[in-house]
Amino acid sequence: MGPDLELALSLADDADRISLARFRARDLHVETKPDLTPVSEADRAVEAALRERLGRERPGEPVLGEEEGGGDASGWVLDPIDGTRNYTRGIPVWATLISFADRIAVVSAPALGRRWWAERGAGAFANGEPMRVSAIERLEDATVLYGLDVPPPPRAYDAWHLRGFGDFWAHMLVAEGAAEAAVDAAGLAIWDTASMQVVVEEAGGRFDGRVSWNGALDVSALL
Repeated sequence: MGPDLELALSLADDADRISLARFRARDLHVETKPDLTPVSEADRAVEAALRERLGRERPGEPVLGEEEGGGDASGWVLDPIDGTRNYTRGIPVWATLISFADRIAVVSAPALGRRWWAERGAGAFANGEPMRVSAIERLEDATVLYGLDVPPPPRAYDAWHLRGFGDFWAHMLVAEGAAEAAVDAAGLAIWDTASMQVVVEEAGGRFDGRVSWNGALDVSALL
């Protein structure tokens, strides 16, 4: 494990401590951003803490985050809480997404007790165990996951199992081999996708910005 991945995992530890401390807090402060999406005090606190540490330990390296911007995706890319709607309602399906230079990724979901990470050329891992996408090729044998705001096309109902999982979790289930494809909403930002792409691809799958799949399934019928 190289120093960049070690740092990313340590940053995820910091994020988990902050986010878990405010999860299901009765006095959690939540606002609505101009794009009508929610942001909690925990989103902002996590990103601020990670930026402060990166500024000390990696001065000069670009940082781009959902809450504070930055504009340069060539360095660290942060989504402090992916699944803020779940977080603010006490649903445990949320995660901190951290990536670096398109080669290091950590997806940490402390309320689920799950953490996924990957390093280009070194594979992908779930809670420390190597993981691999499935080898299923036929839609009739496949599990396909759809975000709830992405209506499945008719052919999707030919899948063996069709479920409505959104956000990071759907793509991590593809990387684990528990599902064959995940289709997310269009127009996702780089902080939504950067870490997921590294993990899925290092697990042997493919990722095109909104769809992840095992590489064996024909996903053309799902789009």
